[in-house]
Amino acid sequence: MRGDWRDSLAPSLALFGSASTLLCCALPALLISIGAGAVMAGLTAAIPGIMWLSAHKDILFVLSGGLMAASTLLWWQQRHAPCPVDPIKAAACARLRRINVWLLSLAWVAYLTGLFFAYIWVRIFY
Repeated sequence: MRGDWRDSLAPSLALFGSASTLLCCALPALLISIGAGAVMAGLTAAIPGIMWLSAHKDILFVLSGGLMAASTLLWWQQRHAPCPVDPIKAAACARLRRINVWLLSLAWVAYLTGLFFAYIWVRIFY
C-alpha cells in the first residue's frame, strides 16, 4: 500500500510539534491566568525543558508550522488514493485515514491555541 508512512508518521509528527507549542506558550498562560503561578513554578522546576521551549518559541512555531503544513499537504494528496482490495487491509486503510484526520485536526487546534497565547494574547492583554 503506497503512503503507509504518510498516513501515520506525518500526522503524528505534526501532533508532537503542535503539542510542544502548547507546552511553551498556552499552558503557562493558562496556569498564570487562573492564578496557578505556583503550579507553573513547580512545573518549570520539574521540567526545565519548558523554559527552553519558551525561550525558543519563534523557531518552535516555524518548525511546527512547517511540519503541520507538510503533513496537511501529504494528507491532501493522499485523500482519494485507493485502499487495498483485501477487506482487512481496506478496513485498516479507512481507519488510518479517519485517525489521520482527527490527528491533523487536533494538531491544528493545539498549534493555533499555542499561537494565540504566544503572540496574540500578549498584544491584547499586555
